[in-house]
Amino acid sequence: MKLLKLIFVLAVFAIATAFTLHTDANDYKIGDVIEDFTLKNVDNKMISLADYDEAKGFIIIFTCNTCPYSVANEDRIIALNKKYENKGFPVIAINPNDPNMVPEDSFEKMKVRANEKGFLFPYLLDDGQKVYPKFGATKTPHVYIVTKNDLKVQYIGAIDNSSRNADKVTEKYVENAVEALLAGKKIIKKETRAIGCSIKVKR
Repeated sequence: MKLLKLIFVLAVFAIATAFTLHTDANDYKIGDVIEDFTLKNVDNKMISLADYDEAKGFIIIFTCNTCPYSVANEDRIIALNKKYENKGFPVIAINPNDPNMVPEDSFEKMKVRANEKGFLFPYLLDDGQKVYPKFGATKTPHVYIVTKNDLKVQYIGAIDNSSRNADKVTEKYVENAVEALLAGKKIIKKETRAIGCSIKVKR
């Protein structure tokens, strides 16, 4: 009886481990080279990373209209673009949610929100949800910093250490990472835990 129980436990563990390894293998990790993508911006133009001839890298942020965490970070995202776009690290915002699941995250609603907030960076729709799974994004917001010359992932995680309240931020993960890259230094904290709403997937 004990032997059968042990075999069962080991079998479950093996299946779970195999599944986890398979999933992780498909997600971008630090140092991985990403595939460029082409997605529609709220101005109806198609955007690719290759379009940015002068960029040194990108602050790619999976975000949306509806998640309270994303809304709480909008001003911080705007500030990141304002601070780093001219230094070669523009923000590229991507809405990964399926609009059939969340109507307020539709492309038309994205246009409204971008206009209301005065976004000066691309706000792209992951139409068909083909891009975010490659990154392994699970939350909104979820940040990936990528260098342009090699398209390598340099940072993955949260914007800072306060998911909802900007007044309580004591460590700016993304700013610290970009500053290190601009200075040609090593990023001290390359991964942090993204906190936010789960990405809404078509059923």
